[in-house]
Amino acid sequence: MTHPPAEPPAPSHLLVRPQWLAMRQEEILEPELPIVDAHHHLWDHEGARYFLEDMLGDVGAGHDVRATVAVECKAMYRQDGPVELRPLGETEFLAAAAVASEHGRQGRCRVAAGIVGHADLCLGAAVRPVLQAQVRAGGGRFRGIRYSAVWHPDPAARGSLARPAPYVMADPAFRAGFAELAPLGLSFDAWAYHTQLAELASLARQFPDTTIVVNHVGGVIGIGPYAGRREAVREEWAVDLRQLAACPNVCIKLGGMGMRLSGFDFADRELPPTSQELAHAWRPYVETCIDLFGPQRCMFESNFPVDKGCCSYVALWNAFKRITAQASESEKQALYSQTASRVYRLTLP
Repeated sequence: MTHPPAEPPAPSHLLVRPQWLAMRQEEILEPELPIVDAHHHLWDHEGARYFLEDMLGDVGAGHDVRATVAVECKAMYRQDGPVELRPLGETEFLAAAAVASEHGRQGRCRVAAGIVGHADLCLGAAVRPVLQAQVRAGGGRFRGIRYSAVWHPDPAARGSLARPAPYVMADPAFRAGFAELAPLGLSFDAWAYHTQLAELASLARQFPDTTIVVNHVGGVIGIGPYAGRREAVREEWAVDLRQLAACPNVCIKLGGMGMRLSGFDFADRELPPTSQELAHAWRPYVETCIDLFGPQRCMFESNFPVDKGCCSYVALWNAFKRITAQASESEKQALYSQTASRVYRLTLP
């Protein structure tokens, strides 16, 4: 009897190496530009802890980060009780970090001023009480849910730890649960690969009153069967991204390109990348997103600590600032703080 080959284990995040990151230092570009970091995590995963004090350490390096949006990553779940309510543990953890940030003395940045949690939308209409419980757990900061829909038929192309069902965004039960978001004033953060953008566009068209936030420039794959095909893949990605941009309820996060998924080799080099090197690599993706969506529907993100395996917080934001060096002041305000503040209903200190 033959058995199908076992799938490879889920890929791990790039290892964060503080000593390696410290081998290059840069001055802060545009230090007075207000920033809302629209996407980061707090966690204790794989023995790699990244808590409030760690985030504040990165924020304190010099960029003027006024607030952050903390996004679910399946951390700190409740260990017992109804399964559908266990993700509330993460929201409670993030809300506690937000309170500590507001009342601490580590600067004016409000970490987790907005919280994006998780709920199983495949529960259909039965997800509503879970969403309501999440709103209560967030202490006035809960803004929406994220669902990691990242799936690809080729295991070698999967660059995420998530293992969702195939085509979950098209599932009728999922869409019944999705319908519960807008009535509660909640947005949807979409984590999907670039090969799934047409499926996401279909979802956006069916629910025009629900704000959808595309994570990580749309999850461009640069590994497995897509390695060595960067130009062709980028062209395919841009075609499907245009479909999404035609939906006025969709906006996009600019970042997440330091992940293993992207296929860049920065983490394998002897020295960490400079902001010039990052800007050169990331510019085509960032500029395409801004061209298609406009600054009013784009927001920069650090995706820390995931992208910290690739570069420092200083170099990351310097790279973004190099890419937008020719943008107007109003465009920069939208890209770095106003879009995120509007979408996640934040008040900057």
